[in-house]
Amino acid sequence: QVQLVESGGGLVQPGGSLRLSCAASGSDFSIYSMGWSRQAPGNERELVATITSGGSTNYADSVKGRFTISRDNAKRTVYLQMNSLKPEDTAVYYCYANVRGSGPIMKNWGQGTQVTVSS
Repeated sequence: QVQLVESGGGLVQPGGSLRLSCAASGSDFSIYSMGWSRQAPGNERELVATITSGGSTNYADSVKGRFTISRDNAKRTVYLQMNSLKPEDTAVYYCYANVRGSGPIMKNWGQGTQVTVSS
């Protein structure tokens, strides 16, 4: 069983920054790609950023140039640095990891962390 625990959400003013973290715990598993999605009230969940095990990244157009995804494989942790935040970035942010234990690769999700951008 793999658990993903997120931290770093909160309330920030427009133009401010936040850094989200997501740590994977458990035993006997390998992590492949990781990423972040978000869901605002009334909206569908959207993919924000992804990073492969080799460090290749991809971003939604809405966050390009403002958000940076990174990972520390030794710590089994993925980060999302969010700069120049806008009110429309307000959402619950979920991390995910594609993980393989004894079976096929499965996508695991964190519990979500609230990010609110407001003055």
